[in-house]
Amino acid sequence: MKLESTGIPADSEIDLRFAEPGVGGRNVTPDLTWSDAPEGTKSFAITCYDPDAPTGSGWWHWLAIDIPADVTSIGEGEPLPDPTREWVNDYGYDGWGGPYPPPGPAHHYEFTVWALPSEKLDVEDDASSAWTRMVLMGEALGKASFVATFANPTS
Repeated sequence: MKLESTGIPADSEIDLRFAEPGVGGRNVTPDLTWSDAPEGTKSFAITCYDPDAPTGSGWWHWLAIDIPADVTSIGEGEPLPDPTREWVNDYGYDGWGGPYPPPGPAHHYEFTVWALPSEKLDVEDDASSAWTRMVLMGEALGKASFVATFANPTS
């Protein structure tokens, strides 16, 4: 599989527009395009994870599942297609939560698209984000990722 973004190219610095308002951003959802899904793919999921967050377990910025198999891209700032479901990020709200690292070195943000063998991931709407990620990772047929960085501009 392959995953890319024109707004956040791999190995680039993430533009401030994608970041949380607390660091001067607008929390704009990034564009993503993916291809070469494995045979048997019936839906996709998207995650964004910061392994550098000082929490002991990183920081989850995005968890979206049940993206239909015929969808291979999302536009910058646009809503995800029905019947996509989004989970609570580590900020405590559903959907994309942009970068907002503490002052200091840049953090790494890993964007991943997951190919899944079912149209709807077998998790209840009230399942925790952690449980949903565990089920997602256990069922994935394949995945593609890229990493970009962001440093708090007040550093």
